[in-house]
Amino acid sequence: MPDTLLDVAVIGGGPAGLMAAETVAKGGRSVAVFEKMPTFGRKFLMAGRGGLNLTHSEDFDRFATRYGERSATLRPMLDAFTPKDLVAWAEGLGQATFVGASGRVFPQAMKASPLLRAWLARLEGLDVSLRPRSAWKGWDAMGALLIEDPDGRHAIRARLTILALGGASWPKLGSDAAWAPLLRVGGSEIAPFRPANCGFDVAWSTVFRDRFAGEPLKNIQLRLGEARARGDAVIARYGLEGGAIYALGGAARDAALAGGATLIVDLRPDLPVETLERRLHAPRGGQSLANFLRKAVKLSPVEVNLLREAHGLDLPVEPAALAAAIKAAPIRLTGVQPLDRAISSAGGVRFESLDGLTLKGRPDVLLAGEMLDWEAPTGGYLLQACFATGVAAGKAALERLL
Repeated sequence: MPDTLLDVAVIGGGPAGLMAAETVAKGGRSVAVFEKMPTFGRKFLMAGRGGLNLTHSEDFDRFATRYGERSATLRPMLDAFTPKDLVAWAEGLGQATFVGASGRVFPQAMKASPLLRAWLARLEGLDVSLRPRSAWKGWDAMGALLIEDPDGRHAIRARLTILALGGASWPKLGSDAAWAPLLRVGGSEIAPFRPANCGFDVAWSTVFRDRFAGEPLKNIQLRLGEARARGDAVIARYGLEGGAIYALGGAARDAALAGGATLIVDLRPDLPVETLERRLHAPRGGQSLANFLRKAVKLSPVEVNLLREAHGLDLPVEPAALAAAIKAAPIRLTGVQPLDRAISSAGGVRFESLDGLTLKGRPDVLLAGEMLDWEAPTGGYLLQACFATGVAAGKAALERLL
């Protein structure tokens, strides 16, 4: 590797790091991206397996609140690179987008690989040096970056460094938080890593678990304390997963981890309880309760049996009580799935350890992406913040290099 002085070294080849590199390169500065995995954007590609949800089309002021207690901190970066900017960026790479029924924004190809290929080609056209199989191992005594690749360990000199090393979920794809001890030694405060957008444990009966694992719950409303969420969920052998429960956010996770929490499921959120009660007054005749509920209020077998899990095998038959049971089925959450099975992670370098995105005490080091201490539900919010913080770090680096 040539012993040249880079303007910027980017450590981490995910969305935040690649976006930071693109921003710096467009500013006319030399930049290299060091990625420890054999290829770039592995977690990005995984996110695209079910259809790449880039961002969300909802009102931007509402969008910007999706980051909980870090919303105010992230807002200036989101203002500077909005969902509309992300859509324009993707379309500039030849990837047309569309807005789904839920308001989520996807590339028409419904996968990440065409977008990533076009992006890497653009970066190469901007003379960005892309260096896979290059793991960051900290700094040497002179402040140079220590990079380990198949040819050995090298000292890389750069005026500025942008760390975009990811969080602690999906370690097989490179996000293993192995960087945390290196930053703690330098005095950075790192919030403990916790699973985010993860499944919740429920003690299903054996019969329900074996029969209905993998079955969806469509268009339900979930309530946990003051939090509300609408959408779909999926019965898992261990409990519940899916967008609706992820949308409840970190408060649901923290409550489940603190000894358990009771989730209230409304199976028919679009029907007032009075409407349900009226429909349940229809003559039942000799029908089983399951058949009656299927015909009267269109409950599926999984929904009927979920009611039995929540309320006991002997469901009420009186219309008012049965309607109330459908509108409020209590499900006890007993824990969460582990970090390595989570879609994303909470925790990371606290913003209190930063001046803007610059490490306090290390004016030559900026941070971006999921290694920072923020979290968001699925729905496009995760990728949007990764891109936006990457742009912000790149712009900050350019300003420093003037």
